[in-house]
Amino acid sequence: MNVECRMSNADCRNRTPRAEYGGPMVGGGLRRSTSWLLSSVFCILSVLGCQGDDNEALLTVQIEQLTQEKAQLQEQVDQSESENEKLKEQVQVLSGLPEDVKLEHLYSLRKINIGRYTGFYDKDKDEDGTREKLIVYVQPVDEDGDAIKATGAVNVQLWDLDRADGEALLGEWHVKSGELKEMWFKTLLSVNYRLMFGAPEIVESLDEQLTVKVTFTDYLSGKIFKEQKIIKPRPK
Repeated sequence: MNVECRMSNADCRNRTPRAEYGGPMVGGGLRRSTSWLLSSVFCILSVLGCQGDDNEALLTVQIEQLTQEKAQLQEQVDQSESENEKLKEQVQVLSGLPEDVKLEHLYSLRKINIGRYTGFYDKDKDEDGTREKLIVYVQPVDEDGDAIKATGAVNVQLWDLDRADGEALLGEWHVKSGELKEMWFKTLLSVNYRLMFGAPEIVESLDEQLTVKVTFTDYLSGKIFKEQKIIKPRPK
């Protein structure tokens, strides 16, 4: 038998250099994984030349799978390099700012307000007059008392504080930053975020006071702001 045909599948596994999988596969780790895939393809081709036709179909499938994995890893490498370039640009811009300028000074969020018109509304205007939507108006306010379109995430809770413990929380909603920026709402009198949710089915009556609690996480400073407001009963 030819010496070149003595390489087995086990030999390929033992001799092929492997990437270290102990950490995230970025940068050099992805390139090592790509090299490993190329070496694996070479070994499989060597074994394919030494074995009979019975295993040819199986080895062909393995080669195709490894080729697809190589392409996916190469995409990850390209994406990582692109992200690194963007980060370098951001660092370059930030390094050009004066030394006394910090991120928290770009704007300074001081509090949040819950708008006076927060409550339940009949948005579909059907005949039964059911107020099926809870609308919460949230206004971030800076140190000068001006409303600002602060970037962050919002958590909203609806409570009936007259209920027993374990039953008082009627509903809870989370609004991510990407969703929140689409909810910025301007009128002639005010600007704020307008958050709209379906009224929880557990709310049996709107003739009693309910409480809305809002938590706003400011992404620029990392600070968390909380506010709550009582929703008073009102006629339809």
